[in-house]
Amino acid sequence: MATVKKAEEMVERVMKGNDASHDASHVWRVRSLALSLARDEGLSANPDSMEIVELAALLHDIGDYKYRRDPSEEKLVENFLNEECVEEGKKMKILKIIEGMGFKDELAGSSTVESLPEFGVVQDADRLDAIGAIGIARCFTFGGSRNRVLHDPEIKPRMELTKDQYMKKEEQTTVNHFHEKLLKLKDLMKTEAGRRRAKKRHEFMVEFLKEFYEEWEGRA
Repeated sequence: MATVKKAEEMVERVMKGNDASHDASHVWRVRSLALSLARDEGLSANPDSMEIVELAALLHDIGDYKYRRDPSEEKLVENFLNEECVEEGKKMKILKIIEGMGFKDELAGSSTVESLPEFGVVQDADRLDAIGAIGIARCFTFGGSRNRVLHDPEIKPRMELTKDQYMKKEEQTTVNHFHEKLLKLKDLMKTEAGRRRAKKRHEFMVEFLKEFYEEWEGRA
């Protein structure tokens, strides 16, 4: 499909300067996961749903606030969908899915798209890529790109976060991010297929952190 190809080109172009935690490879993995989850959840019988899932997965990190270089980037996805003459109903679903994807929005209780089946598989796919072995690698890559403290036993994780607190990156350490967000994602999955896959990835992170703390304290 021509629109998908152009979306892929946009991802390559716009995300080229991002660090490896939020680069094009992240988007390709999320797309593959989202389409796989959609098939597991029975959405493949509806070509329109699969198109919405694929485009939302491809475009979900375009204009991400963490990497925004210019305020106009906030409208990149909407402008792209308009230029591609994506049917209005599909366009609105894609935009709503992307708008409601973030963990910060769930903290604020502002998500309005949970009733869309396409939303569940795209968000779950994005969250699956944030946990497990890939998630660990991405977490430390992002922390390093922001010169974040690796670990400080004196800085305790904030277990009850507001949206504003979550977005104040200077208050975080990389390891605390596991407790403040990543270890919570397993129980926030929207689909049965997402929950099944999250279980193994979650357990891998738990074992990693156990080893990390033992090595940090010189006990391993």
